[in-house]
Amino acid sequence: MEAKAIAKGVRIAPRKARLVIDLVRGKDVEEADVILSNINKEAARLIKKVLVSAVANAEHNFNMDKENLYVKEAYINEGQTMKRYRFGSRGHIDPIKKRTSHITIVVSDEK
Repeated sequence: MEAKAIAKGVRIAPRKARLVIDLVRGKDVEEADVILSNINKEAARLIKKVLVSAVANAEHNFNMDKENLYVKEAYINEGQTMKRYRFGSRGHIDPIKKRTSHITIVVSDEK
């Protein structure tokens, strides 16, 4: 049985968040929670919120036991890019791309 949680439009670049999510893929939920708690990055805080939500979905919707869960899939897709502009030198405009992410975590109790 699988349960999943998705956070869409999270205001962090996917390139930065993928560095953190690679550390928890395939691990037990409790071990992944400890790893995310000890990483000093903004992406770790955001990914932990999605992991907690996926575990809550598994417990509430499918009556799964938290001790048996592991992170089956964890990936980050690119969301919309907000385009902003800043005045540059000599009268031209510098574009600024503020990237967003879609964070998806799937937990399962079957190995």
